[in-house]
Amino acid sequence: MMGLMPSEETRTLTSTTLTDPAAQDTAEADASPTRAWRRRLLVVAIVLAALNLRPAITSLGALLEEVRDGLGMSGSVAGLLTSVPPLCFAVFGVTAPRLARRFGAGAVVCAGMAAITAGLLIRPYAGGTPGFLAASALALMGIAVSNVLMPVIVKRWFPDRVGSMTGLYSMALACGTAVAAAATVPLTDALGGDWQPGLTVWAALAAAAVLPWLPFVRNGERTRAARGASARGDAEREAAGRGASARDAAEQGAAAREAADRDASARGASAETETETGAGAAGAAGAERPALRITRSRTAWALAVFFGLQATAAYITMGWVAQIFRDAGVAAGTAGVLLAVIMAMGIPLAFVIPRVATRLPSQGPIVLVLGVCGLAGYAGLYFAPAGGAWLWALLLGVSNCAFPLALTMVGMRARTGSGVAQLSAFAQSTGYLISIPGPLLVGVLYQHSGGWGLPIALMAALMVPQMLVGVLAGRDRTVEDEAAAR
Repeated sequence: MMGLMPSEETRTLTSTTLTDPAAQDTAEADASPTRAWRRRLLVVAIVLAALNLRPAITSLGALLEEVRDGLGMSGSVAGLLTSVPPLCFAVFGVTAPRLARRFGAGAVVCAGMAAITAGLLIRPYAGGTPGFLAASALALMGIAVSNVLMPVIVKRWFPDRVGSMTGLYSMALACGTAVAAAATVPLTDALGGDWQPGLTVWAALAAAAVLPWLPFVRNGERTRAARGASARGDAEREAAGRGASARDAAEQGAAAREAADRDASARGASAETETETGAGAAGAAGAERPALRITRSRTAWALAVFFGLQATAAYITMGWVAQIFRDAGVAAGTAGVLLAVIMAMGIPLAFVIPRVATRLPSQGPIVLVLGVCGLAGYAGLYFAPAGGAWLWALLLGVSNCAFPLALTMVGMRARTGSGVAQLSAFAQSTGYLISIPGPLLVGVLYQHSGGWGLPIALMAALMVPQMLVGVLAGRDRTVEDEAAAR
């Protein structure tokens, strides 16, 4: 995400004098062993959360044929089912910054893990397609808010290690995706061969992810209230002490709030401050700051379209590629493993790509390499899906790593934490809206054409504009500068 340049927060920390008791308490806590323990706990929490951001989707892809038979779904309805993830991500993801400002980012992610747990427990036994879709939407709501807030949390807690932490988070996400794809069919067989227990078992992993987020829920509200009161008190004392005019008082209050915000930013990695403010600026000072007009930025739009097209490819892959292999004569267990290979390629590459991307002035070359691999993989699926299945899986796995690249560019295209939050919410919500028709259209084409030729041609055709907008999104510029210039 962000480059490995020294952060403004780090420089400010060494020169800021803390005059507010609450701020002093926070700074002392930041320097204590408790703070180091909380940072280590947060790493565990991030990894566990990331592990749970895709099993709800890839476990279903591995058993899609059995679920269709069990619920009596047509190809078009199954296409609708595979379009539910991006729909939920678009609808619920946009609410994440507002929820984080009100409740704290830790509380929102914790609630998201609980929603995933509940949705995965309910959906296999909801009784019919509508109940299955509703329970899936509950789980995907939790995934959506966590998707948006993860880059923000990484930026604020680890401002000097954004690339490494993004890589770790992306690796965990890819690992959870691959394990669910590979293990769902064997687990289903071990549990008696019924698809319902095979899908339910992933709720246990989500339940485990709730626990490490609980400490960050308890402290968020107290800290935000103390910091907001501190900022307001500073402004009032400054204005009253100098007997300024109404205009001067307003200016001094704004300056005091800005100083309070700099104090908070200097402590960017602390649990009590930056993370719990989530997607916005800190405390009362952040509420005063004018919002970035993100829609004025061409780079923001390019990144949103890139995010949408890579999400289209990813959800088509997760929802339909195992079925493509099965229809070509590959056994169900092997098809699940092939899907796992596609997802597993993201484990090493999700760590390497962000680190390489942060060292390049433009990420366009990486976009092009990933796109060419995708085109080659689709060509293989079209001409010889079973004959070269393992090679096509490897190529599609490389192409699928456009997701960690998109996350990295979200951080690199904004200078500030609030800018990253707004860009993350805009790019992901808009992008997921763009990706909704893709999986549905694949299902419709498959049902009406009776084969996979047209759907695969569509997948390859969408890769071309993905490469073009990815090059535009990878240019070295920031959304703050573009929005201010228009």
